Amino acid sequence: MEMFLYGFMQRAFQASFLISLIAPMLGLFLILRRQSLMADTLAHVSLAGVALGLLVSINPTWTNMLMVVAIAILLEYVRMLYRSYSEVSIAILMSAGMALALFLMSLNQGGTTLNINQFLFGSIVTISQEQVWMLYILAAILFTLYFVFRKAMYVLIFDEETAFTAGLPVKTMSILFNVLIGVTIAVIMPIVGSLLVSAILILPAAISMRISRSFASTILIGIPIALTGMLSGLVTSYEFGTPPGATITLILIIIFTLTIVLKRLFSFKYKREPV
Repeated sequence: MEMFLYGFMQRAFQASFLISLIAPMLGLFLILRRQSLMADTLAHVSLAGVALGLLVSINPTWTNMLMVVAIAILLEYVRMLYRSYSEVSIAILMSAGMALALFLMSLNQGGTTLNINQFLFGSIVTISQEQVWMLYILAAILFTLYFVFRKAMYVLIFDEETAFTAGLPVKTMSILFNVLIGVTIAVIMPIVGSLLVSAILILPAAISMRISRSFASTILIGIPIALTGMLSGLVTSYEFGTPPGATITLILIIIFTLTIVLKRLFSFKYKREPV
């Protein structure tokens, strides 16, 4: 096909494959920790990093990464202050991040609306080889950490107090997890867009949870689901000129809807069968 002859599409497909590997794993951890909105918070805050990079004429990916890492660390400390009301930290930092982003955008008189829109909605044309290599490194780090610390993370996810009693560094682990989420968002945001990056992380795991019955199988099933959504979304985005993030999200929503409908149909049929 013609699209495979273009360098930016080759990079886009590489990036999509790598995102499909890491999204189900991170998404599942976020869902089980009841922190699905944390990804959305960091995605909104990341706009401040983009605006800062454009303001000082530095690659927005790097300033974006520094911003989300700082906010990811701060998020854990604010969460500890409001332990019984963890959503307060999300609301505060999301508002602060958006306010800072708008403030920095207003200071930039260089007319960077197009660049901001690319980060808001994603653009397959803007994917660089540097970002692809970042995704390779990030995927390697995440899978290494998963295989080394998965048992400790199980305990932390399902019972934080038990993890603390067992001597696990709960605060350090939570901060590192937040940082990894932030770095992931910073790297994939130019591809899928800030507004929908959290959906790309959460939906494959949410769909897989409706099918699988174990932690590991949820991740394994989530990978082909994410891959289907990412690749078909990219192809559709290329053919019709639609934003890649929105297109990928809509396809994943369709898969999610079909999964629920088919599961209900099979469940109904199974109940109707004579014993």
